Amino acid sequence: MEDLSAQNITEIRWHGRGGQGAVASAQMFALAAIEDGKYAQAFPSFGPERRGAPVMAFTRISDEFIFIRSGITSPDIVVVLDPSVMSAVDTTEGLSPDGTLIVNTRKTISEVKQEFKISQKVCIVNASKIAHEEIGRPITNTTMMGALSRVSGLVSIDSLAKQVEEMFPQVAEKNVNAMKRAYSETILEGE
Repeated sequence: MEDLSAQNITEIRWHGRGGQGAVASAQMFALAAIEDGKYAQAFPSFGPERRGAPVMAFTRISDEFIFIRSGITSPDIVVVLDPSVMSAVDTTEGLSPDGTLIVNTRKTISEVKQEFKISQKVCIVNASKIAHEEIGRPITNTTMMGALSRVSGLVSIDSLAKQVEEMFPQVAEKNVNAMKRAYSETILEGE
């Protein structure tokens, strides 16, 4: 039997609030990976979902078929759509020591690391500002996909744009613009 632990899989956990599109982001990111010729899974965490309550969603991406069918407890990357969630739940729980946290925030990397006592790598982008300016609403899910694409290099912006166009055809152009801006405006730790 094949050793599944040898698979090179990137596991991503998305944190947001109900109604902010964390589940849609996880799904679109997985579909973009498939578009780029990779294997992917996306799934939500079911609980007391209601608008405004903290929610989680998950994405797995690999160059090989993914045999795992369990939840993600030790993500490689955590994406935080809404910075207020960081005060409500431990967004770094299970994040590997060499993992990366991507945060929608106006704060600096050092401020985020200090306030939440984070030892892992932190990348930031003011996705709320970008979404407000580009989309007209502070819904950051597509914007944060651009940040994740930049940080991870897992999927292309073109494949992400295709998914946005298919899921949100009426507002695709604005969302793609926000996503591309976030891609270029994301600040990586150590940059």
